[in-house]
Amino acid sequence: MSSAVLDRYASAFAATVGAKYAFAFWKGRVALYAILKAMGIGEGDEVILPGYTCVMAVNPVSYLGARPVFVDIEPRTFNIDPERIERHITPRTRLIIVQHTYGYPADIDAVQEISRRKGIPFIEDCCLSLGSRFRGRLTGTFGVAAYFSSQWNKPYTTGLGGMAVTSDAQLAGRIRDIAEQEAVRPSTWESGMLAAQLAVYRAVIYPWTTALAQRAFRALTAMGVVVGSSDLSEFLPQMPKGFFKAMGNLQASAGLRQLRRLEAIIAHRRRMAGIYDRLLAERGWPVTRLPDHAEPVLVRYPVRVADKQEAVATAARRAVELGTWFECPLHPIETPMDAYGYRPGMCPEAERASRETVNLPLHPRAGERTARRSVEFIARIGPAS
Repeated sequence: MSSAVLDRYASAFAATVGAKYAFAFWKGRVALYAILKAMGIGEGDEVILPGYTCVMAVNPVSYLGARPVFVDIEPRTFNIDPERIERHITPRTRLIIVQHTYGYPADIDAVQEISRRKGIPFIEDCCLSLGSRFRGRLTGTFGVAAYFSSQWNKPYTTGLGGMAVTSDAQLAGRIRDIAEQEAVRPSTWESGMLAAQLAVYRAVIYPWTTALAQRAFRALTAMGVVVGSSDLSEFLPQMPKGFFKAMGNLQASAGLRQLRRLEAIIAHRRRMAGIYDRLLAERGWPVTRLPDHAEPVLVRYPVRVADKQEAVATAARRAVELGTWFECPLHPIETPMDAYGYRPGMCPEAERASRETVNLPLHPRAGERTARRSVEFIARIGPAS
């Protein structure tokens, strides 16, 4: 199979998300790195991003010598609070990264206004928001660029995978040049192992097996037996050897198949979110209501519970699939946050969300029975006060 499949996938993805150009990489964070490098982000620059994210989305900023500046979130959608952005802007601020958390579209109107007035571009983190819309437009089409992920827990999976998209011809040219000159190709072992992992994932991952499978996967990753989502050096933060890697043909082929199913994937996630809304409202739980111009496609359904530790500790024993995003402002809990300049109390709403929020499955193997079981389980824990 030639690299033509990569070109077909990139073109199909660009058309799907409404961008002119798309570039395929090994992981979403690699796509972000390519965008940042193409924009000239470097030593001494400051990059604003939400203080409620995955640390792997912060690492590319650090790898390039820039300083991440964390802004607190607004509690309803878990997205960056536009009212707080401006107070963090300094003469060194070069970029704002807007994350559409869980698939809830961020307040793009407010971010665009700040961007225009201050002359600071923004890009979108769409790793959790494939298919979400704001004022009728797909997320990923508002900033100068955007990046997506198709790793295991994302709207659809190619095992690992990321896309950088833009409609700016000059930026696209720089991303292309950097990718062609510097990106390495996945090894035969990596591609073969990823194919095997995808086959196992499709065969055994169900709502009642997820917790056990995740524990096994993490153990095998630590032993170096499988291709993991993260390298231990990434928590230092230190760029791992071979980090800047292009997507392989296997991933691209899987992505093309998934794109053909995207409408059905989105319809299922919206239907499941509606079921959770109804079941929770029937029990008197608070349900997130967005304005009509925000149309989310959620990657997982977030809920705030009275005792997150109890919920996480007991979910697996009851065969309930329960996600822990985000365990701390810079997920996961193992992150040495001081190494990234994050201090306790810096983002109190993000810290509160980390203590309270779990999330429920929306993937294709979760149906109404799964939703009922999940809601019954968290109802025993109770809502956060």
